[in-house]
This record gives sequence, structure tokens and C-alpha cells, in this order.
Amino acid sequence: MNFIPNLLAASTASSGVSGSPVIWIIYFVVIGAVMYFMLIRPQRKRTKEEKQLRESLQVGDEIVSIGGIYGRIISLKEETVVIESKSDHSKLTIARWAIQTNLTKHEEQKNDKKAVTPKEKKSAKNSEEKVEGKLN
Repeated sequence: MNFIPNLLAASTASSGVSGSPVIWIIYFVVIGAVMYFMLIRPQRKRTKEEKQLRESLQVGDEIVSIGGIYGRIISLKEETVVIESKSDHSKLTIARWAIQTNLTKHEEQKNDKKAVTPKEKKSAKNSEEKVEGKLN
């Protein structure tokens, strides 16, 4: 009867599985970092891109809803969008969160353009003058 508890105690004492607490902390930190970079960070990036897409909508944009409906935006409200379908020109009201893709490509915003130094402006002006001189 005492044989089984003694056998279990002997097997756990001889295996030495406990390890250092520092090793366990490092292990959990590494697992947490892997989880962050593989799951949490990409999801936040995707959410940020979707929010930016929905905020940049304009009247006249061609969109696709998450249900696969293609249409052109007729009017925008805070939470809803009225679109006109391509095939029969029927008007549908859908929620902004239901917009999956904006098919209309907008020009780059002025803030996104690269800053031009005065030296670059001067060289561009000189090259334009040379081209005009050759054409005349």
C-alpha cells in the first residue's frame, strides 16, 4: 500500500524538472513576444488601415461592400453610406463598417509628397530651360 506513493515520490525527485525561475520567466517573455508579433500587431495594423479607408471615402468613389455589392457612393453620413449599384442603378443604404474596398484611386495628398530642397528646385529649373532651348 505504501509502495505506490513512495514510487511516485522517488520518480519526481530524481527527474529534476523544476528548473530555474529565471529560465521560466524568459520562456514566457519569448512566448509573449511571439504572440504579439504574430497575432496582435498585424491585427492592429489591419484595423488602422480599415479605419483610414472608411474615413477617406468621398462622394463618387467606387466601392465593394463585404457582401460583394459593387456601387458608387451617392451620399455620406456619419455611420451610413448611400450607394448606387452599377447594374440597375438602385440606391442602397449600407453601414460604413460594411465597406471592404475602395476601387477609386485618389491622388496623393499634399502632405505625403517629398519635400524639395532649394538646390533641387534650381537644378529642375535649369533642366527645363535647357529643354526649352533645344526645342526652340
